[in-house]
Order: sequence, then structure tokens, then C-alpha cells
Amino acid sequence: MLSERVKTLKPSPTISLTAKVRELRGKGIDVIGFGAGEPDIDTPDFIKEACARALKDGKTKYPPAGGIPELREALSDKLKKFNGVDYKPSEIVVTVGAKLAIYLILSALINEGDEVLLPSPYWVTYEDQIKLCGGVPVFVPTSMEEGFSLKLEEVEKRITERTKLIIVNSPTNPTGMVFKRKELERIADLCLQKGIYILSDECYESLIFEDSEFFSIASLSEEVRRITFTVNSFSKTYSMTGWRVGYVACEESLAKVLTSINSHLVSNTATFAQYGALEALKNPEGERFVKEAREIYRKRREVIYEALKEIPNVRVLKPDATFYIFPDFSHYTSKAGGDVKLAEYLLEKAKVAVVPGSAFGADGFFRFSFALDEESIREGVRRVKDAVEGLV
Repeated sequence: MLSERVKTLKPSPTISLTAKVRELRGKGIDVIGFGAGEPDIDTPDFIKEACARALKDGKTKYPPAGGIPELREALSDKLKKFNGVDYKPSEIVVTVGAKLAIYLILSALINEGDEVLLPSPYWVTYEDQIKLCGGVPVFVPTSMEEGFSLKLEEVEKRITERTKLIIVNSPTNPTGMVFKRKELERIADLCLQKGIYILSDECYESLIFEDSEFFSIASLSEEVRRITFTVNSFSKTYSMTGWRVGYVACEESLAKVLTSINSHLVSNTATFAQYGALEALKNPEGERFVKEAREIYRKRREVIYEALKEIPNVRVLKPDATFYIFPDFSHYTSKAGGDVKLAEYLLEKAKVAVVPGSAFGADGFFRFSFALDEESIREGVRRVKDAVEGLV
């Protein structure tokens, strides 16, 4: 008999959709996929070569559970320089992607019935991981009308004696928006008053466009730093999704607990992959790669934003960051019987794959990834426009 926790678990809709697109393409069907949550740009050669050198040099044994010392040192330097936060190497835990980092944090903090505040729309994995750890997700709504901003009053009125943690994802998946500094200052002050931990997911920090500003919430003060878990990964920044290298930075006593859990769950992140990540941070080519990738996505953002605006009765905001855009298709989902039904219709009728907003807690919206070439973006949105205009 399966556990009650597992019975509520849902497959990742983004991973499932990507698999479906691959299956259709394997049959020779011309599908344009806006669903994948990963860069279409390959991992840079200098990172691959560092990994190959590590393999050749015999870097294939168990490393320390918290990560190789050189990588933790480099991450400490990066966090100080880029994020404005002082974390010692001993306060950093290297993990098998950011997903595992989040799971380690939830495992360490959450008792049965503890509540986790989750701004909505939210990344699909948060809800299921909270439930797997015995917690209760408490959704904090944001709205397109207010730019998906995080309002203090909406957070405050959902706090109870069981509230243990708030998850802050900025830049945000799926909306592509960045929370303003003032918003997060108020949230941080509230968390200090109420004794609530902060999980700050910053995986898209490198993909912020020129008209927006990013900062790490842990940089606000030493008091805020002590209650914050800063989570990040190499996946989006350096196009290393399949490498599975992430990390979490937090107060040293908490980092020791996370390292212990990590040692029992997976032992460690692959040794040679860590040397690739180290090269990404240390090689000057890394900064150049990130800058060029960001410019590619910025241009694509303009293309998809302008194209989506041409679809009648669709509302859309230009994202501040990431390679996602989150338009409101509720005018058409109401005709189709919901966003899942409309997504199925688009895949069948238009051969276009999009992720329904209900997967992110926002029924009626769709998440489009623009991690694909400009010609495919234009053609894909054109197909969507033709298909929805054909609905009666």
C-alpha cells in the first residue's frame, strides 16, 4: 500500500509535456514546443572540456557530501561579488540540482502539518515537495493587474501559528517577473517579526533584462541572512540542465544539517560535474557566455511579446527576466472547457505545445518558453492565433 503522501503526487507537467513533444517529433510530426523549461543553447565547450579533464584525471570518487572545497570556495566568492552576501564555504552545500536543494530545506524544517507560504503563480515542484515533506502549502495570490507583485497584506493575513517558511522565487517561473526590492524588504521584516524562514529561489538571476533590477533578499541585513536559504543552480545560467549541479547557502548550523541529509539521500553531486561547474565560475569565458545568452533571450522576448499581443482577447505582460512569458488565455479556455483542454486542442490542432497555467496555480493562463529560435516563435504563435480564432 502506497503512503498517503505519494498518493497526492502529480507528475511534473513540464517534463511530461517535453516527453510528449519528443515522442511526436520522433514520429515525424512538426511540433513547435513552448513547454521546455531549459535553454536551447548548448553547454559551452570550455565547461565540457573541464569535465572531461576531471574524468581523465580520475576525479571519479566520492567527494565531500557538501561539495568539493574548490567549488564551495568559488561559490562563496561569487555570492559576495554578485549577490552581495557573505557566505563562508562551510555555509554552502552543493546539491544535485536546485530541486534537491529545496527538498533538503523542506526536509530539515517541516514537521507534519507545518505551513509554507507560496506566492501564486508558482513553480510546479514547490507544491508537491511541500506535501511530500508533510507540509501544507498556503497560496498567496498575485495578479496580472498588479504585475504579479507580492503584497505584504496578502502574506500577512495568511500567517498562522503553523507557518514555518515562505518561498520567494524571483525572478519568477512561470511569470518571468522580478519582485521589487521594497516588496521583499517588507516581507523580510515580517518574517523576522514572526520567526518565519525564507527560501529564496534565485535560479534565473542571470537572465534579468536591462529594464529590471535583481537583488538577493539575504543581502538586506545579517539578521535576514540568518533566516534565509539562498538557492541557485548552474542549469539556466550556463545551460547545464542535465548536469544537475545546484547549491544552497545558509547559516552554518543549518548547512551542516542539510549536508547530513544530503549524505544519506544521494551521497554527493557527481564529482566530475562539480569540476565543470567550477570552471563555469572561474573561467572568464563564463561571464561572456552569460552576457551573450541573455541578449539572445532578450531579443526573443521582444519577438514573442509582440506576436502574442496580436492574438485578440489575450492579455500579456512583458517579462522582466527568464525565458518565460505568461499570457492570459481565459477568453479561450472558457470556450474550450479549461486550460488543459485548450492545451490538448492546440497540440492536436496546431501542433504547438504549451503548459497550462493551472499547473502553476493560475487557471486560464499558459506558460510559453521562448528558449527556441525566433522563426519557430513566430510560426508557433501564428499557429496558436489561427487555432484559437477557430474556436466557436
